[in-house]
Amino acid sequence: MNVARLVHPGFWFDKTPLKDALHLAKRGVGGFCLYGGTRKQVAAFTAAVRAVSPLDYLLISADYEDGLGRWLPDAPLLPSNMALGAANDENLAYEKGLITAQQARSLGVDWVFAPVLDLANNPLNPIVNTRSFGKNPKRVIRLARAFIKGLSQGGALNSIKHFPGHGDTTTDSHVALPILQRSEKEIFERELVPFQNLLPLADSVMLGHLLLPQIDAKKPASLSSAIAKNILRQRLNYKGCVLTDALLMKAIGNENEAAWHALKTGVNILLVPQNPNKLIDFLEKKKVPATILARSEKQQNILCDKARQAGPRPTQKDAFAPSDFVRRSAQKAIVLRGTLPALKPGQTVHFLEIGSDGKTSAAPLFNALKKAGICLKPFTRQADCLLVISLRRYKAFRGSVSLEEQDEIRLQKALQNSRFSVAVVLASPWALPQKAHIKTALFTFSPAPDFQKTAAEILLGKQKAHGKLPISL
Repeated sequence: MNVARLVHPGFWFDKTPLKDALHLAKRGVGGFCLYGGTRKQVAAFTAAVRAVSPLDYLLISADYEDGLGRWLPDAPLLPSNMALGAANDENLAYEKGLITAQQARSLGVDWVFAPVLDLANNPLNPIVNTRSFGKNPKRVIRLARAFIKGLSQGGALNSIKHFPGHGDTTTDSHVALPILQRSEKEIFERELVPFQNLLPLADSVMLGHLLLPQIDAKKPASLSSAIAKNILRQRLNYKGCVLTDALLMKAIGNENEAAWHALKTGVNILLVPQNPNKLIDFLEKKKVPATILARSEKQQNILCDKARQAGPRPTQKDAFAPSDFVRRSAQKAIVLRGTLPALKPGQTVHFLEIGSDGKTSAAPLFNALKKAGICLKPFTRQADCLLVISLRRYKAFRGSVSLEEQDEIRLQKALQNSRFSVAVVLASPWALPQKAHIKTALFTFSPAPDFQKTAAEILLGKQKAHGKLPISL
C-alpha cells in the first residue's frame, strides 16, 4: 500500500485550493475530511477527487454532528445531541442519524465523524458542550446507539469519539492539551462506559488529544500505547479502524512526529494534518513497516466495502425534502427553569443579546414574537420585561465558552434595571454566568429556526416546555 493512503487531509471550501486537493488525490491519499461548502460545492468536490484518485474507492468524511447545517449554509441545522438528551427520545436520535446519513450520502460523503460519546460533566469544558448527549452514561449510550442505527440505516459509516472521553476537562484540545486526572479503574467506571457498550456498533474509533497522566504521563491518548493499544485494542478487544483526531490541533506538538507515534500505537488513519504533503514525504523517508501498511489497508478496505454496499446514493431532492423533524424535536427538548408568565399581544418587551459570534442570529425568535403582536425594543436604560438572548456557542480554537467580560457587565446592568427578566439560551446552557441569578430561563440547546420558533410559542403560552436538563447547572 502507498503510504499516502494513511493520510486523510482536510479540505476547507473557499480556502483550500482545489488543485492542491486534486494533487493529493492523485498522490493516493485515503480520503478527505470536508469543512464548509454548499451542497453544490460538496457534491462537485467529492466527484472531482474521486475521478482522479488511483484508489478503487476514496473515503470522504465530515464532522456532521448536528447534521450538515453546522457546516453548510444551505442545509438544515439538526438538533444538537444535548437537545436530544433533554428530549430523552431514542426515536428522535435514530431519525437524526438517518437524516444525516441520507443528506451526507446524497453529496458523496460516506463517513460521519459522530456520535460524540464524551460526557457533559464539566461546565467549563469549552469544546464538548452541546455536542454531548448529557452527563449520564446510560442516557448517552441509549441515544448514541439509536443515532448509530439511524446512520447505518441511511448507509453512512460512523466514528465514535473522542476515546477515552474528555468531557471532564477544561481545555480545548484545538488550543492546548487537556489533562484528565483519572486512573485506569476510574475511566472504566465513568468515561469509558459509553465506548465499552457501543464498540460493537463502531465502524471506527477516533482517539482524543488528551493526557491521562496516571496512565501515561508523557503521551496523549492519541499517541499512547497504554491507551490506544493496551486499553482499546487489548482490554476492550476492539478490532476495527482507529484514527487520530485532527493532527493540526495544537494539543500534540510536531505533527510529523505525532503521526509516527500514532502509527506505532496501532492507529490506521492519520486525520487532517496541517501539511499533508510534508507528512507523506516524512513517512516515505521513515519507510513505514509493511505490517503497519497492511493493517491500515485492511481496515480502510473494510470501510470502503461497507460504503459501497450501502447501495445507490439518494438524490438531493429526496434527501433534503421538507421535514418536521426539527420542529418535533424542539417540542420535546426545550427546558424551562422557573416560572414564566405568558407574554401578551401588545406588550412591550426589551431585549439584550449577549455572546454573539456574528454568525448566530435570533431573528426567527424575534420574528415569531413580533408576528404575535409583541413590541420588541433593544434594552437601553430600564425595562418592565427583559428578554436576555444568549447566543454563545462552543467554537473550536476559542478556548472558552464563557461570556466576554463586557457582555457580563451589560447583562448585570440590564438585570439591575429590569422588573422581570427571562433568558432564552439558544446554545450553550452554561453560557449564562451563575452570579447573574436569572431565575427564569428557556434552554433550547440549539439555535435552529424551529427551536427558536418553538421557544417563542412557549414564551407566548401557546406551548409547554417538555424537556428535562440532561446536565447539572
